[in-house]
Amino acid sequence: MTILTEAQKQQYQDAGYCMAEGLVSDAWLTELTQVTDAFIEESRSVSAANKRFDLESNHSPQMPRLRRLNAPVDLHETYWRFASTGPFADIAEDLLGPNVKFHHSKLNFKWGGGGEAVKWHQDIQFWPHTNYDVLTIGVYLADVTPEMAPMGIIPESHNKALFDLYDDSGTWTGHIRPEDLAKVEIDRADYLMGPAGTITVHNCRAVHGSPPNASNDPRPLLLCAYSAGDAMPITNLTAGGKYSEVMIRGERQKWARFDGRPVLMPPDWGGGYKSIFQYQQGE
Repeated sequence: MTILTEAQKQQYQDAGYCMAEGLVSDAWLTELTQVTDAFIEESRSVSAANKRFDLESNHSPQMPRLRRLNAPVDLHETYWRFASTGPFADIAEDLLGPNVKFHHSKLNFKWGGGGEAVKWHQDIQFWPHTNYDVLTIGVYLADVTPEMAPMGIIPESHNKALFDLYDDSGTWTGHIRPEDLAKVEIDRADYLMGPAGTITVHNCRAVHGSPPNASNDPRPLLLCAYSAGDAMPITNLTAGGKYSEVMIRGERQKWARFDGRPVLMPPDWGGGYKSIFQYQQGE
């Protein structure tokens, strides 16, 4: 089923990203929001980050401030049903072809009143695959304005260099080095915003990030990553996920396709992975 317009598909190929409005029904938005609100309520009883919740330092029972709900598809069937049967699945098929695998999910909140920035980075260095037909699809669960720290993406960066996400001491930081930012052309960033239900799509090589949230309202963004059927993960970062590598469209592929371009390998996270926020903040 084709769900994106030809112009949207062409923008993804040319620029490395696209966005779409009107593809998420009010019923989906209501259900996703209700489930998300329940997790926010649950977080009031949590005082430190755990496997489920990544929290800002000033999180409290009276004023919950979540950075991320980890692996939401593993935590509630609504998220998985949306990720595997909703418009995300149709978009993934439009852009990746008939054989599509689910990779992982997360729900970033970017809380109001200074919710932390996400520094400029690319995704694929966190979870390298044999090729670059890997993308992330997001949906804003609330209206997003310029003050709410919309995600910014650098056009055409998916066809340029991959950056080193380690610092000079060899420590993984999860963001592009300050001395490399001049090569990123940050002034060309396209900040994706719109009403609740707006969908964002970006390729795994696209440089992206977002500033702190200057508004009073959180900016919940549900994100799900997908890959072409013949893009095989090189590391086992998401191997423990309930739905990791599940085929949501087409048939499982027996042959891996390799892209000749190199990819940076992440650290050995066998002892546990934190979150991009914790790595970028040096926590």
